[in-house]
Amino acid sequence: MLKIAIIIGSTRPGRNGEAVAKWVYEVAKKRSDAEFELVDIKDFNLPLLDEPMPPMMGQYSQPHTKTWAAKIDTFDAYVFVTPEYNHGIPGALKNAIDFLFAEWNNKAAGFVSYGGVSGVRAVEQLRLVLAEVQMATVRLQVLLSMYTDFENFSVFKPDSRKEQSVNDMLDQLIAWGGAMKPLRKTSGSIK
Repeated sequence: MLKIAIIIGSTRPGRNGEAVAKWVYEVAKKRSDAEFELVDIKDFNLPLLDEPMPPMMGQYSQPHTKTWAAKIDTFDAYVFVTPEYNHGIPGALKNAIDFLFAEWNNKAAGFVSYGGVSGVRAVEQLRLVLAEVQMATVRLQVLLSMYTDFENFSVFKPDSRKEQSVNDMLDQLIAWGGAMKPLRKTSGSIK
């Protein structure tokens, strides 16, 4: 069974991402075709990238990097929950991705985004970043508007039809994550 991380991509105090990610997790838990886990980048206390060697080398020297790498390496696919900040992704999410390389390779990613224009531009930017770490991104994405899915821009109350969008995205993500599994060989075994 595939193991999928639902990554909270914002670390900002008062963030909406935690409520959104928990909702995605609750929807996902109703499924029996994959295992899901919430992963909050805030819990890893990653500073600005402080590794002396490029992540592609896999020579991590910092304890926080090793902890982050060990966690990310356990998953077959990811759902990135991201707000849109200034037409892009949060710096904390970009930084968390930049810390690693091989741990992301040959895995699939799906997206749940939110913002004034539903986080569309953040997802487009994230697709480019993830392509560079050799991840495949699914087409379907969940778009949440600050105007219709949040009360007063802060209380998350998604339109009931959005649950189907989550499941549609997860259908693609699970199919792609499974199809890519033969590519993920580590130490002679497949994850």
